[in-house]
Amino acid sequence: MGEHYFANRPETASRPRTVDLVLPDLHLRLETDRGVFSPDRVDPGTRVLLESVPPPPATGTLLDLGCGYGPIALTMARRSPGAAVYGVDVNERALDLARRNAAAAGLDNVRFGLAEEIDPTLRFDAIWSNPPIRIGKAALHDLLLAWLPRLTPGGTAHLVVQKHLGSDSLQRWLNERGHPTERLTSRSAYRVLAVSARPRSRTGSDTA
Repeated sequence: MGEHYFANRPETASRPRTVDLVLPDLHLRLETDRGVFSPDRVDPGTRVLLESVPPPPATGTLLDLGCGYGPIALTMARRSPGAAVYGVDVNERALDLARRNAAAAGLDNVRFGLAEEIDPTLRFDAIWSNPPIRIGKAALHDLLLAWLPRLTPGGTAHLVVQKHLGSDSLQRWLNERGHPTERLTSRSAYRVLAVSARPRSRTGSDTA
């Protein structure tokens, strides 16, 4: 399989290329490279997500968790020009590509960075993600537990997960952790999960 796409600084030799993201409402040509997630085409799960989710909030703060070279974050930024969009990843090569792709698309309402570069006080009105399932269940759970509590009240996260990589067990786990989760759609071996912010207690803190 070669080097994992979730390496911080991929050592795989660079081989730049471009892929096209074509949706009913947009067409983006994106730079990709070896050492990042799905460099040869926009991942089918990402496409299912982008074709299935309701429009993102027109304003507010939005997050693409595990942004790669940027197809999800850039779609959010294009669909909601009045919102501030953030893309987070661990792969610095992917982040560099995402920044170049944003500049090429003329999108100045999107910022990309490592998790520690994102203001910890930010709260998100929507999170869209094709999460890095292959980092392992424990690491994936830690990732989601770090970011899902940062949803604003009434905010929703949409996650796309392959059926055979544990979408149903992830849905059960999220519900058990207090994040109401429903299946939005199921298509082409993928499920899109809609995850609500945890209900808040009467004192204003998250419920346990």
